[in-house]
Parts: sequence; C-alpha cells; structure tokens
Amino acid sequence: MAVTATGSSKEVSPAARLLSLWERLGKRPGGAWLFGRVIAFAIPYTSSVRPLVRAVHPGYARVELRDRRRVRNHLRSIHAIALANVGEFTGGLAMTATLPPDVRSILLRLDVEFLKKARGTVTAECRCTVPTVTEPTDHQVVTRVCDAAGDEVARVTATWRLAPI
Repeated sequence: MAVTATGSSKEVSPAARLLSLWERLGKRPGGAWLFGRVIAFAIPYTSSVRPLVRAVHPGYARVELRDRRRVRNHLRSIHAIALANVGEFTGGLAMTATLPPDVRSILLRLDVEFLKKARGTVTAECRCTVPTVTEPTDHQVVTRVCDAAGDEVARVTATWRLAPI
C-alpha cells in the first residue's frame, strides 16, 4: 500500500513496484547488482543462477547470465535448466513490468528450445505486450537467449494465465 498526499491509501501494482525499484537502483553504480539481490530475496530459486538485470521497462527486459562452473553441465556449456531459468525470469520481468494494476498473472507452462551449446556470457532478452484482460486469458511470452556472438542458443516460451483482480 502507498499513502497519497491526502492521506488516503491506494494499492501499488507489482508493475509499479518493480519499475520504481529499477528506476531508483538500475542506473546507479552497483544498482543493477543490488536490484538483483532484492529480486533474489523475493524469488529465491532465480537467484541460483545469479542473473544480472541490465534493463527493464514496460514490455522489455534484458538479463545476463555469466558462464561459470556453478551453471555448467558435463559438456562444459551452460546447463539447460540455467538457460530455462534466466529465460523465464527475463520474460516474467518484461511481462510484470507491463501488467496493468488490475491484472494478476501466474505461470502455467514453460517450453524451452535448446538451439546450440551455450558458452560464455549469455543475454536473455524479451519484448512483449499484454492484451486487454477482461476474463482469464492465457498469454505467451517469448524470450530469446543469445551468446556473445548474437547466436540464439535457447528460446523460452512462457504461458501465463492473466486474470482480472
């Protein structure tokens, strides 16, 4: 809840909270790291891959995942589930940042296409829109995960159930 200048309270949407936090932290030295720590506290599993948020605004998010031993598989490339994790997280950020205050979301399905071995730092990027929601609606959000050369290594499609609050 937020309190207005007149003393009345109003509900603050998840999108408004997310964007406000990013605006306060994202452009400051160490702010992206601190934003990531706040997100890690709120979403503990996502923190297991240590995603580094580089940009977030309504309908868009870009997140990096460093290649390090903790996220590697036996083939010396980034593990499939680490790629799925960063892809779902990035799409969730972009979608949440664009949700109207009267709409809620829950993840229903996650489809991941692994296109080639991922080595080195990868960048997950999502551009999305949210339809007008007047009844429960299933909506797909696609995130591309690319290596430093710009080659797509994975494509993550998340199906979200959007519903009016």
